[in-house]
Amino acid sequence: MDRRQQINLTRELKYQNEYTLALDGDLRDYAFNEERSPLNKGRWREDIFQVSTPTPMDLEIGTGNGLHFFHRAGQDPNRCLVGVELKYKPLIQTIRRCVSRGYQNARICRYHAFNIDLLFAANELNNIYIHFPDPWVTPRKPKNRFVNAKVLDLLWERQRPGSTLEFKTDSREYYLWSMEQIRQSKYNIEFETLNLHQSEKAAQNFVTQFERIFIRQGIEINYVLLRKPE
Repeated sequence: MDRRQQINLTRELKYQNEYTLALDGDLRDYAFNEERSPLNKGRWREDIFQVSTPTPMDLEIGTGNGLHFFHRAGQDPNRCLVGVELKYKPLIQTIRRCVSRGYQNARICRYHAFNIDLLFAANELNNIYIHFPDPWVTPRKPKNRFVNAKVLDLLWERQRPGSTLEFKTDSREYYLWSMEQIRQSKYNIEFETLNLHQSEKAAQNFVTQFERIFIRQGIEINYVLLRKPE
């Protein structure tokens, strides 16, 4: 089996818990397990959100506790939002928060982010958010970093022209490494900074829970905003 496609199946888990049960139970219309998720490829707008083709559909890769996801879904109900998260607890917490507020424009997938090409068709996505992915700073680990040349090509192909990609991380090492990959990609760099909270973008930035911790520790947030040309 292709290494990037390896993922444990929820239905084969020996022990189920409230989060795995919710995924295929009361939240199944909003949360999709690893087997159902790829069936939506090319059909998200029409079949899942039941909206017209021109409706914007954004993606957050790695939702974590879901506060940014929740913020985005509530900020503009006329934009659809899909999240990708591998871990059960944050996945369910993320979508449950949106469902409890009555947001109809949010859905989430349990999937490995490196398999993103199996979830979305070409030109199916608009804006993409990648916040604080695992930096993999231990020796010989850069191959595991998500923001790399291959993934950037996959994301580019799946975004509509004029869409943006937002990446932020507390790891300067990861950021500088990724910027080398980004400068060789097809994206235009619209804005970049080594200290987001001291930049002109600070007022527009939604501060995540991770960021609050980093701010208290005096850690600078590295940030770049990319755009796929029209």
